[in-house]
Amino acid sequence: MEAAAAKDDKEREENDLEPLRRKPDLQPVPARELGAAVQLAPWQVLHSLARAIALSRRGAGRGLAEHWGCLKYTQALTGAPGTFMALSAEGRDTAEYYKKTQSDELAMGFGLALARHVLIRRHPDHSVSIVPSDTVLRAGWALAARDVTKKDPRQTIGYRYRPQFFAEVWKPGRPSRVYPIVCKGNHSGTSVSHTQLLSAAVHTEGVHIGGWADTPALVFSTELPVEGPMTVHALHAPGNGGKLAGPGVILRDLDAVLEQDNFFPGIQPSAEGDETPEPEPGIHVRAEHFAWFQHSIARTSAAALAAFAGDAGTIARYLTQRQGRERFTGVAHAALGSVQDAKATLHGIPFVGTDHVLRLNGTRVEAFSGVEADLFGHLAGGRFAQYREEAHDRRADWPADTWDSEWGGPVSVHPDGSVLAIRILVP
Repeated sequence: MEAAAAKDDKEREENDLEPLRRKPDLQPVPARELGAAVQLAPWQVLHSLARAIALSRRGAGRGLAEHWGCLKYTQALTGAPGTFMALSAEGRDTAEYYKKTQSDELAMGFGLALARHVLIRRHPDHSVSIVPSDTVLRAGWALAARDVTKKDPRQTIGYRYRPQFFAEVWKPGRPSRVYPIVCKGNHSGTSVSHTQLLSAAVHTEGVHIGGWADTPALVFSTELPVEGPMTVHALHAPGNGGKLAGPGVILRDLDAVLEQDNFFPGIQPSAEGDETPEPEPGIHVRAEHFAWFQHSIARTSAAALAAFAGDAGTIARYLTQRQGRERFTGVAHAALGSVQDAKATLHGIPFVGTDHVLRLNGTRVEAFSGVEADLFGHLAGGRFAQYREEAHDRRADWPADTWDSEWGGPVSVHPDGSVLAIRILVP
């Protein structure tokens, strides 16, 4: 990465371009936070991907382009217990112009699954929620020209480098800690991963939470070679920032509506003697924003969970106008979107959510995604604080078995009470 950075800096200088800020002090994730091995089944990767893109604005038919975007990869991965995961024959046969999308999206699934694993080991008495960063930030900053209105004269942030996701590490009633995350992927090899990690270092540096250059972060680059097993390169940046606590920070009622705000863009470097440097481009979550930011990230995580269950009305309850609330108001139709109208009992636990039937090479397959029934009731009723209390208490109680014989297929359950289950429909 140092060699790649030197090459990039030289090329930017030759082209009269400003040097890019990069997250400093990136280093390998400690072995104690990885454990001897990380075991994942393909549907657990798809579950992580599906949760990540549920609010991502990936298409007009949100149920197909966003909610079920992971299902196009149900036959892309192969592996068996005790082996390394790899692309299947069908995954390797992807058309050239779709390979970038495939590597980008599968990299999200692998990277976020690994991020959750690392952060749970790092903070064993906390819960972890992962949400799209743009949705969180859009409630307080104008990220694009469409976010600026006549009543909002402030300019856009004017800086396109931002992390893709935030991981909120939380306990009910306590200040959270937030980690910016970037996941990238390729079908090439290690040299490309070096470049991708370098790019990820730029994107994570675009948001500071707390002091200057003190925000911890996680960056990943996943190699998906045509032959051989996949490799995930995982780096982290240590730091004391990201903690949404401090003198005068009073936690907010998470059940209260989040007010949309308009903060000035720019990251303020530390003072040098009596001199205060000019702000750097980007977004700075300062101490005076901490309570608001925790409120925003928590409400966004509620909306993302409701999106995964297919409940548009509940999504709209938790979003501001600029975050896209209007997208989820009005009539929802199952042919175009996700409709929360399905139930399933998995491992003996009742879940409510949405389902989708598709054909894979002529075989009819059913996919169900949802949330445990009681927890979803709290979400839909606006009792998000109660949801968090119960979800946190139950975080270690969910079944680890990835196959349900009564359901007749693989099942992935996350500690937040969400589930993705797939099965073949017998004629």
